[in-house]
Amino acid sequence: MKYWLMKSEPDVFGIDHLAKMPKKTEHWDGIRNYQVRNMMRDEMKKGDLVLFYHSNCKEPGIVGIARIVKEAYPDFTAFDPKEKYYDPKSEPENPRWLMVDVQLVRKFKRTISLQELKSYKTLSEMIILRRGNRLSITPVSKKHWDFILKLENKNKKA
Repeated sequence: MKYWLMKSEPDVFGIDHLAKMPKKTEHWDGIRNYQVRNMMRDEMKKGDLVLFYHSNCKEPGIVGIARIVKEAYPDFTAFDPKEKYYDPKSEPENPRWLMVDVQLVRKFKRTISLQELKSYKTLSEMIILRRGNRLSITPVSKKHWDFILKLENKNKKA
């Protein structure tokens, strides 16, 4: 099993949106970065676990856990000119972009903020904490995963 961190803006598609979907499951569309697409295609597998991260908001941070329930398949939003993520160079016969389906496992009791994550030396190698990182999906080591899960029950670090 692998572990991932997936970023989404809570006003566009947050953890509460996922919680309201049928079976608490939805496709993760709109990936338009080749490195991320390749990770989805080559490494992300059904059953892998995901840290759901809210970005571009008042308090960016990890808000819950999801699971990959369907492996990479063509991102159909790329084929529709009415869609936000339309790509005229992507065709159903030769799709350029992929998506996976994610299912909510649970919301965290509290947000583990970006600021808090940065305060722990143990997490210093996490990709999300690297200067200049803009990837919306990143792998997470088992060591970092376990550490973050323990943080949920701690009081916020000052």
